[in-house]
Amino acid sequence: MFSAPQTTHRASRPAAREPDAAAAHSTDTASSSAATPGAGPAAGGDTQRTGHPGGEARGGRDPFFDNAKYLAIVLVAIGHAWEPVMDGSQLTRGLYLLVYVFHMPAFIVISGYFSRSFTGTPRQLRRLLTGIALPYVVFEVLYSLARRWIGGESGHPISLLDPFYLTWFLAALFVWRLTTPLWRQIRHPLPVALALAALASLTPGIGADLNLQRVLQFLPYFVLGLLLRPEHFQLLRRPEVRRLSLPVLLAAPVLACLAAPHVHFGWVYRSFSAQELQRPWWTGPLMSLVLFVAAVTLTAAFLAWVPRRRTWFTALGVGTVCGYLLHGLPLKAADWTGLFERYGWLSEPAGRVLLTVAAAAMVTLLCTPWVHRALRWATEPDMVWAFRRDALDLARGDDRGRSRSPRR
Repeated sequence: MFSAPQTTHRASRPAAREPDAAAAHSTDTASSSAATPGAGPAAGGDTQRTGHPGGEARGGRDPFFDNAKYLAIVLVAIGHAWEPVMDGSQLTRGLYLLVYVFHMPAFIVISGYFSRSFTGTPRQLRRLLTGIALPYVVFEVLYSLARRWIGGESGHPISLLDPFYLTWFLAALFVWRLTTPLWRQIRHPLPVALALAALASLTPGIGADLNLQRVLQFLPYFVLGLLLRPEHFQLLRRPEVRRLSLPVLLAAPVLACLAAPHVHFGWVYRSFSAQELQRPWWTGPLMSLVLFVAAVTLTAAFLAWVPRRRTWFTALGVGTVCGYLLHGLPLKAADWTGLFERYGWLSEPAGRVLLTVAAAAMVTLLCTPWVHRALRWATEPDMVWAFRRDALDLARGDDRGRSRSPRR
C-alpha cells in the first residue's frame, strides 16, 4: 500500500502523463439549467441561484460556489508549483499530499452538484460540446504543441484520446455528464460508483484512452455531487459543523506531513492500479475507500469555512476555467526549460515561499474578467454556425419551456 513517494505522475503509464489539477471548468460548465462551474464559465449557463448555500446572490449567482471555486483553483496552482521543488522538504511534500487528497474531489463534487439537471436536452448537449468538448480539443492541442516547441520534444504526438497534463479533467467531465441520466435512474448510485472505482483500482488492463483509470476512480465524487441538495450545503454553515471541522483542519497537515515519506503519490493521482504501484491487488479497493472518506471529510471541512457572502475574490470564481487551463503553461515551460535546475535556491524554503505566492498571484490574474472575456471564443463560444437549424429550434423550444416552468 505504501512505498517511496513519487514527485510526479510521469511514471509508468503514458496515459497518466502528468499530474493535473483541478477542475475549475467543472463548475463552469454545468448543465444548461444547472449551470456550469465557472462562472458564466466556460460551458454553459450558470444556475447558482439565490436560495443556494450562499444565501445572497448577485446576477443570479450564488457567491458561495464562486468563492469555493476560486480558493480551490488557488490550491491547484500552488500544488503544481510545489511539485518540482518539494524533494528534500517533508513539510512541502506533506502539504502537497494534503492538497492532492481533496482539491480535485472538491471540484468534482461541485461539478456533479451543478450537473443534477442534465437530461440530454438539445440545449444541454450543445453546451456540452461548446463548453467542454471544444475547450478540451483547443487546450489539448495547445499543450501538446507547447511540449513540442518549448519542451524540445518534436515527436510528441497530438492525440485527443490521450489527455495531456490538465486536460484530462475536461475529458472526464464530458464522460461523467453524459452518464448523468443513468446515475439518476439507479436506486443506489453512490455504492455502485464506489464499486466501479474499486474495480478500476485493481484492473491494470484499463487502457490509456481518455485516461479512463482516472475517470473511474474519481467517478464517486461526481455521483456524490449529483446526490447533494442545497440543504446539504446549508448544514455546513451551522456553528457546530464549523467547530467540528477545526480539529480536522488542524490535524490534517500534521498527519499528511507524517505520512508523506511513506505514501506513494500514485494513490492520490488516481491514475494507477494497485498492481502498477507494485502493491497487492486488495490494496486498490482499500485505498480507494480510505481516500474517499478522507477526501469527503476534508472537502466538507474546507467548504465549511468558505465565505457565503460576496468578497473581493467572488468575481474571480467566474473565471476559474481560465485559471485552470492557462496556469499550467508557464509552470510547464519553466520545468521544460530547466529553470528549477538552474536556480537551485527555488528548492530552498525562501524559494518555495516565493513560488507559492507567485503561483497564487498568477492564477488570480488568470481568473480575472479580462482574461475570461478574451478566452470566451475557446471556453464558451456560441458556435451557432456549427449546428443544424432544426437542432437550434429544438434548443430554443427547450429554453422557452424552462422559462415557463417554475424554478425549484
